[in-house]
Amino acid sequence: MFEQFQSFISPALTVFGDNRYIQAMLAVILSFVAAWIFNRVIITVLKKLALKTHFEFDDHLFSLLHSPIYNSILLLGLASASLILSPPQLTLNIIFSVIQTIALVVWATFFLRANRMLLTRISRIDDKIKIVHPQTLPLFLNLINIVIVVMAVYFLFSAWHIDMTAWLASAGIVGIAVGFAAKDTLANLFSGVFIMADAPYKIGDFIVLDTGERGEVTHIGIRSTRILTRGDVEVTIPNSVMGNTKIINESGGPHEKYRCRISVGVAYGTDIDKVREILLGIAHAEEIVCSNPEPRVRFRLFGASSLDFDLLVWISRPVLRGSVVDKLNCEIYHKFMEHDIEIPYSKQDLYIKELPSQG
Repeated sequence: MFEQFQSFISPALTVFGDNRYIQAMLAVILSFVAAWIFNRVIITVLKKLALKTHFEFDDHLFSLLHSPIYNSILLLGLASASLILSPPQLTLNIIFSVIQTIALVVWATFFLRANRMLLTRISRIDDKIKIVHPQTLPLFLNLINIVIVVMAVYFLFSAWHIDMTAWLASAGIVGIAVGFAAKDTLANLFSGVFIMADAPYKIGDFIVLDTGERGEVTHIGIRSTRILTRGDVEVTIPNSVMGNTKIINESGGPHEKYRCRISVGVAYGTDIDKVREILLGIAHAEEIVCSNPEPRVRFRLFGASSLDFDLLVWISRPVLRGSVVDKLNCEIYHKFMEHDIEIPYSKQDLYIKELPSQG
């Protein structure tokens, strides 16, 4: 690349004579002029065009691009001057390696800054289908930064003509060993990323697992998820378990309303219309119960010792279920006692066909 650039500017330099030192100085001066033109004209025009857009990303991107391109033009001038001076091959190789090292540092810094800016911008976009969330931002930021640094180190070794074959082989063996040793941790990390990307639940949702855990999600991390049960006990569950279990999100769907079922039995012979009226009146009188959908009463079953009813009500948040069930049960018991409606207990009638003879 340096040789091609030098051959491109050589015809212009020969106009000023055959003195190598003058030509080298002119090459450096031309690089400064080209860098100044780039900075004053091209970057300025691009920044003005970026200001007319509705995005802030391009404004910051052009600001970041100024330094690496400006310095790259100057480094090309220095490389061309070195070729014109024609020092010994060993010295020339060292000069080229130093110039490539500086260029790698400049461009690696640019990509690291651009990576942070781009991912931060993406994480702030309000989109339900996305992988980069504020919670996953540090993970993706570090992963891409590692890739950038590894590639920069690889090109740096190449610039100094260092063979990377042995290093790559060693890194592969170490990677395999680490993968086997930390397979559970890696499983939790990948499951955490997929959970955040798929978003089957979010912080504040009330979830039920097929293993029996039930509670409000308080934290979604890379390694684990925490839920707070109704007994105010915090349960930490590895994400590998969360990723392979059935989850019922009681806060999901188009709205967050949650249905509560209150089952109650009354004695045979009770006026079922009166029971229905009392249950609906209790539900409508409770402030926690939503008016839309309206409470419902269903006569479910002729039980062994009772007529079984279900009172169906909806509440605004699943976390209120325990409170509303307690209030409705207490009110149902008081109203049934007030109207002499019997709540039978489970019983069986025993008929004796024949008493044993005494004798």
